[in-house]
Amino acid sequence: MAFKVNLEEIEMKPHPKFEGVKIGFVITKEKHPELSITLLEIPPGVEIPTHTHEREVDTIFILEGEAEVFLDNSWQKVKKGDIIVVPPKENHGVKVVGEKSLKCFIVHAPALW
Repeated sequence: MAFKVNLEEIEMKPHPKFEGVKIGFVITKEKHPELSITLLEIPPGVEIPTHTHEREVDTIFILEGEAEVFLDNSWQKVKKGDIIVVPPKENHGVKVVGEKSLKCFIVHAPALW
């Protein structure tokens, strides 16, 4: 089954794990078990601590803002237009730098949410 989603129709809610972060569910495992897509909005100064996913590839598409991501045991700068792909079991995290919120799509395969 194909899906069409308009970004303006995505309801942003508080993230269940990370304080200050908003999440919108685009595609969930109930609709497609092989992947989930979320929209995240992370305000300046907020950090998603380093963590791993046991089974999921974590692909991050930066839409707005600037951040540093923890990859390969170091913090690396990212900006609008960057795409980050993190394999399962690899440590990664995000901290927003600058004065704008970071907006990004997160695709998990298989589905996380």
